[in-house]
Amino acid sequence: MSREVHVRFCEGPQVKFLRSTHPYIPMKNGFLYLTAIIDLYSRYIVGWGISNTLDAEASLSVLKQAIKEHGKPEIINSDQGSQFTCEDWIEHLTKEGITISMDGKGRAIDNIFIERFWRSLKYDYVYLHPANDGLELYQGLKEYISYYNYELHHQGIGRRIPAELYKKAA
Repeated sequence: MSREVHVRFCEGPQVKFLRSTHPYIPMKNGFLYLTAIIDLYSRYIVGWGISNTLDAEASLSVLKQAIKEHGKPEIINSDQGSQFTCEDWIEHLTKEGITISMDGKGRAIDNIFIERFWRSLKYDYVYLHPANDGLELYQGLKEYISYYNYELHHQGIGRRIPAELYKKAA
């Protein structure tokens, strides 16, 4: 399969448009990768998971769980990382009828919403509370993402809470 790039700019309650990516999360001894999927309209984190590898299986697992819990999006956007351009990822999205959108080279602003989440997560939680191990990191991330989705008022969505906006649009 070619690495064809589809760039779409559509956002609103009528379009379920998700963004997925991976940062590494440092711990006291090592790091783990976090996959998170965000609804661009509401900034609600619809799925997430941690893994010790940066492979397609971990990303695909998060995607499948997000679809199971929140329904199928019309479009999913990602960068051009190998986990998002591999055969398993592409085949699953195609089979589900989900349009694939990938950022073009040098298009850093395409993923601004998930990058804002990473910044908030790292500066408000990860750097202040370094985890000793993966279990401690998982529990801390679970609490922070719940806070982010259900309590934190976001400036970019009119000082609303993502869960409230997501539920209205879903």
